[in-house]
Amino acid sequence: MTMPPFATAQDRTQARSMVITRRGIAATSQTLASQAGAMILARGGSAVDAAIAANAALGVVEPMMNGIGGDLFAIVREPGSGKLAGLNASGPAPAGMTPEALRAQGHNIVPEEGIWSVTVPGCVEGWAKLHGKYGKLPWADLFAPAVYYARNGFPVTEWIGQAWRDGQAKLLRDENARRVFLREGEAPKVGEVFRNPQLASALELIARQGPAAFYKDGIAKAIVQTSRRHGGPMNAEDLAAFRAEWVTPVSTGYRGWRVFELPPNSQGLAALSMLNLMERFPLGSYEPLSADAFHLKIEAQKLAYADLNRYVGDPRSSRIPVERLIAKDYAAERARSIDPARAACEYEAGKVELPPAGDTIYLSTVDRDGMVVSLIQSIYLSFGSGVVVDGYGFHLHNRAALFTLERGHPNELAPRKRPFHTIIPGYMEKGTQHVGFGIMGGLNQAQAHAQFVSNVADHGMNIQAALEAPRFTKLNFSGCDVKIERRLPEPVLDELLRRGHIVQLEPSFASAMGGGQVVIHDSASKVNYGASSPRKDGAAIPEPDPYFGAR
Repeated sequence: MTMPPFATAQDRTQARSMVITRRGIAATSQTLASQAGAMILARGGSAVDAAIAANAALGVVEPMMNGIGGDLFAIVREPGSGKLAGLNASGPAPAGMTPEALRAQGHNIVPEEGIWSVTVPGCVEGWAKLHGKYGKLPWADLFAPAVYYARNGFPVTEWIGQAWRDGQAKLLRDENARRVFLREGEAPKVGEVFRNPQLASALELIARQGPAAFYKDGIAKAIVQTSRRHGGPMNAEDLAAFRAEWVTPVSTGYRGWRVFELPPNSQGLAALSMLNLMERFPLGSYEPLSADAFHLKIEAQKLAYADLNRYVGDPRSSRIPVERLIAKDYAAERARSIDPARAACEYEAGKVELPPAGDTIYLSTVDRDGMVVSLIQSIYLSFGSGVVVDGYGFHLHNRAALFTLERGHPNELAPRKRPFHTIIPGYMEKGTQHVGFGIMGGLNQAQAHAQFVSNVADHGMNIQAALEAPRFTKLNFSGCDVKIERRLPEPVLDELLRRGHIVQLEPSFASAMGGGQVVIHDSASKVNYGASSPRKDGAAIPEPDPYFGAR
């Protein structure tokens, strides 16, 4: 099995080449974090070890997007057997977070900021579960790069510097955030060296004591103290009771590929639903940047997201018809609603019988043994809840903001219930090609996954070209509005306008479309491939070969 046809180096639309090596690769949204993952691989670590180290480093160097105060999801391809394992490390609402308690605080909706937007952070427990099953190196070793950068500092990079400036107003609203993340009230400039010794102390505790430091001991006590100081509901038992959960990925077939996502409470099934709808049309016969291709994909997104909005919540407390929503015959029924010549501004959710009773980072790693890790981690909106934990220099996430107070909805707020989640890791395989992929960005993610898969499966792009190609995104659940990168040819944009789409042009490589990373393990040649989106500061970095002292 060979990869889809590659454009020649002299005639291609992509700006970067893929990284290709016989050893491991770490692909993240910031080069220092990618390097940390690659160095862990060089020390004999597994792809999981590299992913944890890279993620911990990203929490230092890209603090507005991720960190130990957030949640985590992952898909792991096990070497040898090729079996997939899914991990849901998303935390629930505190026991004291009820609709009645929120209304007593004066909220008619769940707030997007402040202590009442905070759910239990799942990241550290997720790392522990992954390391316990797949780790090779000692747990403490994985935090050395993150601690180093938190103590010694790092130069702020371009995309991250802009996001820091964009979040400055939120940082000014919290005393701890002002002290830790601003200098005389200003965000650090690009190239300025930033240090966070408080976060270094937190990471050192986690390195020495494991997840107990975060969920039972010193950091847990600081989280509860911070919550009480702000009048929030989080207590010690909320943290101590949390456990990440191993789950079985769900999948669909698409043009000979098998595409995997995680089941609810995440939005992964929307990507599979969208692919099932797209499969009803001959997208491979269209030019990838044609109005026909974009129109059909946009309409498929609207149908898939109508169902996402109606049916997805926490499966532990709601009945969610996952199998029906990703069934091929259901997609065939729904696809009949699509008019190839005209945009629809409103689609109803499908009639499905219920079964019986962000801002984010994404990274992927692969090692020389063929383990593939697709991992996504987030504190949701930029700088999360805006609340920084006393003495430890990290933000708590604001995932509760994705709950609804609509009575009877699968995603209705309830104590110890997990909210609907936007963050999703992706994975696909065909023959000997095993691909860990992901694209970040709130509601952008499922539609970006489907577009990436189509670029590979329908249009024959390699993984770097598929990541770079112009995309659309729609960050709501109704209307004909759609954001599109301005690299789309003008005649194509004109035709989409003629068909009724309300097009909002975005920059050529727009952050709204989400940065992404991809790795491939070829199980026949034992060669690995990596790619990284130019919409972020990162890179896919290969594990160094042992050229010093190699025989």
